[in-house]
Amino acid sequence: MATDRDTVLEAAVGVLSRRPTAHLDEIARAAGISRATLHRLFPGRDALLREIGLLGLHRFAAALDTAEVERGDTEAALRRLVDAAVPDAALCAFLTGESQLYENDDINDLWEVQIARLHALFLRGQQQGVFRIELSAAWLSEAFFDLVAGVGWSIQDGRLAPRDAAFSLTELFLGGALRRPDARPGSTDDGSTEHPTTHSTADHRPDTDTP
Repeated sequence: MATDRDTVLEAAVGVLSRRPTAHLDEIARAAGISRATLHRLFPGRDALLREIGLLGLHRFAAALDTAEVERGDTEAALRRLVDAAVPDAALCAFLTGESQLYENDDINDLWEVQIARLHALFLRGQQQGVFRIELSAAWLSEAFFDLVAGVGWSIQDGRLAPRDAAFSLTELFLGGALRRPDARPGSTDDGSTEHPTTHSTADHRPDTDTP
């Protein structure tokens, strides 16, 4: 029976996240294959790390697609993204922790594409009056991805139950990123929302990533 490469890579993440210097023999055992089979799939440690990085970024790209982050209300899109990304949070954790991955041009190029899509989501949300405009879209993007990675670490270490992960991530991130009711377009003193004919944030734009 053919060996599932993704399953091997996920097993490798489970080992390397706990023991970054783990030998390939240990990784092969965790994946349920021989050292020779592992070597046929990934000829060397560097090749293995590169493939894990690519898998993580492809999975995050798939989460962005599933969440349809370019469509509709941005808070709803972010909630969809959390649900889609959390199952692969361990891969995101590996991406943030393995610095040598970013010496690879393929990894860097794919990362730039995905972080740009996340950046565009937050920028659009600022334009919609959903996300705080005094926090740059670039910072919101980095912070969100790092929190997804944090979920991965916490689940692996037993500090967070998988069933609580999406709720915990959503509540923590949106608690800081959403614009307060009294700062949203058309809000009134009692927190209700009116619908003005025009609205501009031109006088309150952040220094960078201006919505």
